Amino acid sequence: MKAQCLCGAVRVSATEIKRTAACHCSMCRRLSGHIWASGVVMNEDIEITGDVRWFASSNKAERGFCPTCGSAMFYRPIGGDHVAVALGAIDMPTGLTLEKHIFTADKGDYYDIADGLPQT
Repeated sequence: MKAQCLCGAVRVSATEIKRTAACHCSMCRRLSGHIWASGVVMNEDIEITGDVRWFASSNKAERGFCPTCGSAMFYRPIGGDHVAVALGAIDMPTGLTLEKHIFTADKGDYYDIADGLPQT
């Protein structure tokens, strides 16, 4: 898997994405402008090049973005064993499918989730 930010300054290569999800929490909606769709990659399976700025969005997690173009690229739990990569940044064809929706109780009131995927 290969991915990059909008300007190409931050690049990612990974060997395996373990799971995918669309997050509807208020932080992810504010970060992305809608929902945050990402895939989990274990720390040992990912290589990130370029200057990534990390923002501590809570005491549990931080978000990574490109300081040049502003692309939101990553989510990672502080001290965790993985990083979530924005699905929209991955080069196509991705070969991935969305598996579930998370934090749906916090979703925006301007849309419905009607794809039949599991919701938590």
